[in-house]
Amino acid sequence: MTSSKRASLAAGWPSLATLSAPLVDALLSDADSLRLKVTTLANGGTLIDAGIDAEGGLEAGLRVARICLGGLGEVGLSAAGPMSEWPTVVQVHTAHPVLACLASQYAGWSLSHGEGKRAFHALGSGPGRALAVKEPLFSELGYRDQGQRACLVLEVDRPPPPELTDKIAAACGIPPSGLTLILTPTTSLAGNVQVVARVLEVALHKAHELKFPLEHIIDGCGSAPLSPPATDFLNAMGRTNDAILFAGTVQLFVRGDDEAARSLAERLPSSASRDYGRPFAEVFKSYDYDFFQIDPMLFSPARVLVTNLDSGSTFRAGQIDLNLLHKSFGSAQ
Repeated sequence: MTSSKRASLAAGWPSLATLSAPLVDALLSDADSLRLKVTTLANGGTLIDAGIDAEGGLEAGLRVARICLGGLGEVGLSAAGPMSEWPTVVQVHTAHPVLACLASQYAGWSLSHGEGKRAFHALGSGPGRALAVKEPLFSELGYRDQGQRACLVLEVDRPPPPELTDKIAAACGIPPSGLTLILTPTTSLAGNVQVVARVLEVALHKAHELKFPLEHIIDGCGSAPLSPPATDFLNAMGRTNDAILFAGTVQLFVRGDDEAARSLAERLPSSASRDYGRPFAEVFKSYDYDFFQIDPMLFSPARVLVTNLDSGSTFRAGQIDLNLLHKSFGSAQ
């Protein structure tokens, strides 16, 4: 992407920190009713436990997903959908898909502290990423947020060490008192919801990997079935991914020529990957639990519609695979 296109892409983009701050404040205010646990750290930072020692729940997961989108998207539950055994669907849409999904929701900030078995590792997602801009992606987007507050979501089963919270705040250019970390283990209800709510984000990320011009993506929406939480991390991660890989549907609204829109639709579905065809937990295990050996093109929705606003044409590809979904989720009794 040329510098002029980067400037054009980011021109007029709002502040994710500003838009998400009221959502974070509301989450803190409603913590008791949402079954969350709030802890103020010694350095003044705030931890919100949404599923480790706290119970959390579906509504907490929806709230966290909206925060992950930087206040630029809506996330809800619906009873509609073709999956009769798994009728609850997570729906997401945003009027600013590139900013909301790639600059905020994408779990792209690698965080770690310590060594050995007790080392802490996590991928940070949420609006705080755009303050730290530690990823090459932000150079491509030409975007850097400003603000004195930052929020990150971590899919972890234990709190981060204090040293790491200091490091995160420093990277964001804020005092530790301005940092909020939301902890959502994948085995929890809240964690389950906020991962499935990434159905649109994975489509945006794959479109970026396929070199589709981000400035041509105007709008988007997506849905995927709410997966049943699993009691262990591997199967919980597998089910949340499979909800998207086998039954997620995304519609992107783009500009440009029909051939580019058609090509995007054909290459975007998860079935275009060499690793498609087995539940994600099986794929992960087959690579000796080395995430980076998995074909990155696997992470995308099952079914895709790409609508070209310049021609009125819509191109469809992929399909929902209920057999693989049931294999992953188990049978609904």
